[in-house]
Amino acid sequence: MTTTIGPQSAEVQGRRRWGGLAVLAASLLVVVMDMTVLNVALPDLTEDLHAGALAQLWIVDVYSLVLAGLLVPVAAIADRWGRRRMLLTGFTIFAVASLAALVARSPGDVIAVRALLGVGGAMIMPATLSLIRALFPDARERAFALGLWAATAAVGGAVGPIVGGALLSAFSWHAAFLVNVPLMVVALVAGLQLLPESRSERPGRVDAIGTVLSVAGMVAAVYGVKHLGKGDVDVATLLVLVAGVAMLAGFVLRCLRQDEPMLAVRLFANPVFRSGVVTALVSSTAMMALLFVGSQWLQLVQGWSPLTAGVALLPMALGGLVGPPLAPAVAARCGARNVVVAGLVVLAAGLLVLWLLPRPMPYAGVAVSLLLVGFGTAALGLASALIMGAAPAHQAGSAAAVEEMSYEVGGVLGIALLGSLAGVVYRHGLPVGAPDAAVESVTGALGTAVEPAALASYTDAFGIVGLAGAVITLLVAIVVWRGLPEDVDVSGGH
Repeated sequence: MTTTIGPQSAEVQGRRRWGGLAVLAASLLVVVMDMTVLNVALPDLTEDLHAGALAQLWIVDVYSLVLAGLLVPVAAIADRWGRRRMLLTGFTIFAVASLAALVARSPGDVIAVRALLGVGGAMIMPATLSLIRALFPDARERAFALGLWAATAAVGGAVGPIVGGALLSAFSWHAAFLVNVPLMVVALVAGLQLLPESRSERPGRVDAIGTVLSVAGMVAAVYGVKHLGKGDVDVATLLVLVAGVAMLAGFVLRCLRQDEPMLAVRLFANPVFRSGVVTALVSSTAMMALLFVGSQWLQLVQGWSPLTAGVALLPMALGGLVGPPLAPAVAARCGARNVVVAGLVVLAAGLLVLWLLPRPMPYAGVAVSLLLVGFGTAALGLASALIMGAAPAHQAGSAAAVEEMSYEVGGVLGIALLGSLAGVVYRHGLPVGAPDAAVESVTGALGTAVEPAALASYTDAFGIVGLAGAVITLLVAIVVWRGLPEDVDVSGGH
């Protein structure tokens, strides 16, 4: 790994490190916010541009599809080209794409803007983790830095709807995009000053066949899971999903046959790395499902505005601000395995609260659930430290790409699987003969004779999602307890 930082005092280097972390965390905040802010802006955007159902679907989905598909090849290229250079290029693309929203005149224009934002996001997200590894060679400092990084991700998911609601109350839907521009410009200038260049000493090969397999496989698999979760169970969707899984399997086999592969899949042989990835995956699944179903419950059942609902989700951000930064210090005293598992148990407890709450469900109880889930993301912060610490320095790009993929896949699974479970439970609770519009969604039941039953049924569905998420998280906690060595530390070693 190479850097461009020259000889400096420890104090100056320390200031640069933490200043660089602030740049990386702020850029991650913007990217994560962009995943959720569109949910608030979509109704106004749809009305203004007359976007049909298919166009709306692609406006929402294309960002995550492009981002997930490009993570592996972009991380491999950054190992050779320079991770700081890739990050700053991502900032530039993100800003330009956001600015392009001003000239968007059709749904197709917005889809193109969102796709370009996905390209920028794919350049930014793994580079942040790789550069944290370069900035903080000391494992304990790195664990604390990654805890702050995880806290930023938790805050971004909860703050996105609030920012979107506030902007839309004063401006048009364009503001949901334009807010990125000044933030990216500041990040670009600060990154030039504070971030070192970093490259892998032994970068993996970037082969054309592997790139096609990884990109097409991830896009097809994510697309298939998303549409199955929305109830689109047809032959075409199943074929796309099977093709995606087959291409990803071919990509893994190809990497296993290469000495310096594009993605270091042999890292999964390390139980510390494997446990960290599983922890990140289930944490992301639980959080995204809770944010998705919870925001719907707040708006449709409680009748709150998008902005008020966004504010009501803040307890998760508050818990996320406390848990991950504290986790490394607690792990130093109690052991990393104990803290990771305890974080998963707290997260599961928060989800279980939803199932145990009385009906009608009081918001105070939901706030407790959100707070516990946010605090439980301490497991996510330590998982990141274990993932990055278990990988050799020259494979930091691969480790970062795998971690980011676990977040993306976890988010997709949370909304697709647990979100679809909520739909099944909701429809089962409707009275016989309910109107088709009510069966389709809670929105269609509003103002009809079945509205009380529909709202009660969706509340029950929210509780069942909590129960299912709690069971899955507890099962993963058992797997992690058995998989992590008892004496593992935050560096990923023993």
